[in-house]
Amino acid sequence: MHVPVMLSQVIQFLQANEGGLFVDCTLGMGGHARAILESEAGSVVLGIDRDAEALEIAREGLARYGARFAAVHANFKDVAAWAPRCQGPIKGILVDLGMSTYQLRSQRGFSFKDDALLDMRMDRSRGTPASDFLARATEDQLVKVFREFGEEPFARPIAKAIVRERANAPVAMGRQLAALVEAAVPARMRRGNVHPATRVFQALRIHVNQELEGLDGFVREAAGLLESGGRIVVLAYHSLEDRLVKQALRSLAMGCTCPPKLPVCGCGRKPVLRLLTPRAVKASEDEIRANPASRSARLRAAVKV
Repeated sequence: MHVPVMLSQVIQFLQANEGGLFVDCTLGMGGHARAILESEAGSVVLGIDRDAEALEIAREGLARYGARFAAVHANFKDVAAWAPRCQGPIKGILVDLGMSTYQLRSQRGFSFKDDALLDMRMDRSRGTPASDFLARATEDQLVKVFREFGEEPFARPIAKAIVRERANAPVAMGRQLAALVEAAVPARMRRGNVHPATRVFQALRIHVNQELEGLDGFVREAAGLLESGGRIVVLAYHSLEDRLVKQALRSLAMGCTCPPKLPVCGCGRKPVLRLLTPRAVKASEDEIRANPASRSARLRAAVKV
């Protein structure tokens, strides 16, 4: 059972109790969407997800809300694919960039604990599986992905180990890759609760699904879709995506950029959003104990001015 992260904070920042049209851009198992629908009897939710299998499960779980809920199979960053389904002004937009429990248990290679094929695609109808990338990428290409998307300090020795191993047999299974990474990382760095393959699996997932591509542009488009007083809430789980979201929100909240000594504004720039979270909001210690998946969550929110 997937437990939605920071549920009470999401509902509070969206002001879901006031009702309206909400877009859950990453529907997942439908936990946040259900809470929004339950917050006010007149609310309507449009759910978006690129994972067709998870979307179908959410559709079944939320069917009892009838016409108050609709779902679209799409990448949320493809606004043109779902915006026409919005019948009226949008009160709130939610983006939860984390993985669902369903995906982690879907035997697609997302988890290094499973002996599953390294697919890692959220939408299996398109894109290239991680196993294909591992089979064809050069050592330098592997290093680039591990460093940029995983911030992996041992990217080079890990890449060398993969290239060496695939000369004998394909690197195509989750536990196989995890073991390669663990052996390539110095013993002194294998301590603690975080598995040494965590950053590599994160990097591959981000690369395969192009998770960072267009994220900042989406935030700008989403702000334009909100009604006056509407709100956007984003949950990020690692520094790379959180940095993009933070910068995009701050840029939209910025007004005049003219030099202070200029007597009259010449840029004409006005803020589009007002930040509700000058700093990222984190899960409480109680929630982290109950739901470890919330440990790395960072929530940022803003309101349309």
